[in-house]
Amino acid sequence: MTACGHHHDHRKKLYHKIGAALVALILLVLLIILLVFLILRPTKPKFILIDATVYAFNVSAPNFLTTTLQVTLSSRNPNDRVGVFYDRVDVYATYRGQQITLPTTLPPTYQGHKDVNVWSPFVYGNAVPVAPYLAAALGEDQVVGRVLVNVKVDGRVRWKVGTWVSGRYHLYVNCPAYIVFGGDKVNSGGGIAVGSGVKFQLVQSCLVDV
Repeated sequence: MTACGHHHDHRKKLYHKIGAALVALILLVLLIILLVFLILRPTKPKFILIDATVYAFNVSAPNFLTTTLQVTLSSRNPNDRVGVFYDRVDVYATYRGQQITLPTTLPPTYQGHKDVNVWSPFVYGNAVPVAPYLAAALGEDQVVGRVLVNVKVDGRVRWKVGTWVSGRYHLYVNCPAYIVFGGDKVNSGGGIAVGSGVKFQLVQSCLVDV
């Protein structure tokens, strides 16, 4: 073997060693991040539906539902060392499993340790077609005097530990809201008259899944 060939082999081995060391270092850093993440184990945010103001909630022939609500939601980050990035987050309302409003997108937000965020979005649905059985069920609920509307939050969150930020996780929140009726009208006796609407103080815990 020539001196040149020997030098080339030596360089090759050196590059392999440097490459292996870099790979080992990267794996070690990733392992440390994973261990820190598992030790801290982020707890999912806690959501509360504080109130809901009803401006419109009525069925028109044959089976169209018009809904206008303003809801107040609070979210608390219960973690001591983990921050939360709320990326794209949509709020909308459903009735008996059917979406009855368009989604309203909340602004992207970072939530620090133990911080609380409050949002008050409007959600609208103008003459949304519903299945005939849902229109009938709504009529029955109005006669009973209570209609259950579910306020949903659907979005993506990321966890922040120090300078490290995780990938996106799916956030799904379900908040039950009871609207009180007198006959076929929203009953201000069950809430507080606010301009052309009726506000219901709920302070209702929500089911959160991440």
